[in-house]
Amino acid sequence: MRCAAVLTAAGSGTRLGHALPKALVPLGGTPLLVHAARGLVASGVVDGLVVTAPDGHLGEVASLFPGGRVPGSDVPVRVVRGGATRQASVAAGLAALDDVAPGCDAVLVHDAARCLAGPDLVRRVVAALEAGHRAVVPGVPVTDTVKRVVDLPGGGARVVETPERSALRAVQTPQGFTRELLERAHRLGAERAADETRAVSDDAGLVESLGEEVHLVPGEAAALKITTAADLELAERLLSSS
Repeated sequence: MRCAAVLTAAGSGTRLGHALPKALVPLGGTPLLVHAARGLVASGVVDGLVVTAPDGHLGEVASLFPGGRVPGSDVPVRVVRGGATRQASVAAGLAALDDVAPGCDAVLVHDAARCLAGPDLVRRVVAALEAGHRAVVPGVPVTDTVKRVVDLPGGGARVVETPERSALRAVQTPQGFTRELLERAHRLGAERAADETRAVSDDAGLVESLGEEVHLVPGEAAALKITTAADLELAERLLSSS
């Protein structure tokens, strides 16, 4: 199976409290984006990579991939401008797939913010695609009690339901899809992409909206999403202990 990856790196990272866009913030002296790209390539199952960069930072992002390759590998990289939402950014990445992996029939979508996702996780997702699943997400059990709430007109919220925790998973990336299914999901959901209030937060959500089945494989603790300064500190500890 020929597989390409779209690596989303267009977020501002405002909540991280850093002057740089999140994907360019250093972790152990190396930008989050480069860690994420190396993790994908180390799996041995990714043939090409499209990176979606923040507007105004295309040159800076491209400079992280000398010769248009992931550092330390021969895997080609194309850097494209990201969109106003994550959904729009992924769509921009999909449009450039044939520049790095012509004729690929599977696509991974990964977040630079999950920069420590390991090669075993990547291989697990691709193996599920090779086994015949058309959409695959990694997930980990939810350990907190979760409440479903509704906002109240005067402020605050009211608890509506306590879902059974054993049936819940926190979903991670990379998520894997057959190319045909993911491109069709983005095409049919394109009218939502420009509106932050309507755009999906992950690509599996677009696929689910078509009534397609999404298969779950075990995730991993290291694939945490770096959103806040505390997350970055935790990632530094994980990196130093690995």
